[in-house]
Amino acid sequence: MPRPRTFDEDRAIDAAMRLFWTTGYEATSTQDLCAATGLGRSSIYNTFTSKRDLFDRALRRYVEQFTAVQLATIEDSSLPIRERVRRILWTAVEPAPDDPVGCFVINTIVELGSKDREVGALLDRDHEAKVAALAAAIRSAQSAGELDPHQEPIGLANYVFTVLGGLRVAARRGADPAGQRAVVEAALRVF
Repeated sequence: MPRPRTFDEDRAIDAAMRLFWTTGYEATSTQDLCAATGLGRSSIYNTFTSKRDLFDRALRRYVEQFTAVQLATIEDSSLPIRERVRRILWTAVEPAPDDPVGCFVINTIVELGSKDREVGALLDRDHEAKVAALAAAIRSAQSAGELDPHQEPIGLANYVFTVLGGLRVAARRGADPAGQRAVVEAALRVF
């Protein structure tokens, strides 16, 4: 009869998410995962079957959490479109204090996106959903007279997420917060 689990699986996934976010998939060892989660090797392998399974679950958790926040911001029609875009971009300027620097998705795209079709497909679907939602919000803002109706909504939405990715990469390399704020202000001039 197997022993019952004595740990919180969600907490272990969150700890692994932060570790993979910081160091990447390939640079993270099983021993690193044991230290981060507080679990032994057997608990990790019995619960998650492999480092890759734990990585996949951690990445999906990140995507679900951060995409939900971004979509809630995008869909908040009580805010002008410029403020919604500012809030999305500002997450790279002033991230949550306990979050690792940068973006787990961007880091994963750079590390695995071109050589791992499954990861690439997950991240593509996530990006496409956010771009589609922001493009729809931009179309609504254009209809309401908030934005120039001649601007291409999909192009603007892609622009916002490209700037966001650039801000997160710059943060990872230690960019100056004043410079990051200036980039956001420049991007907002489009809106």
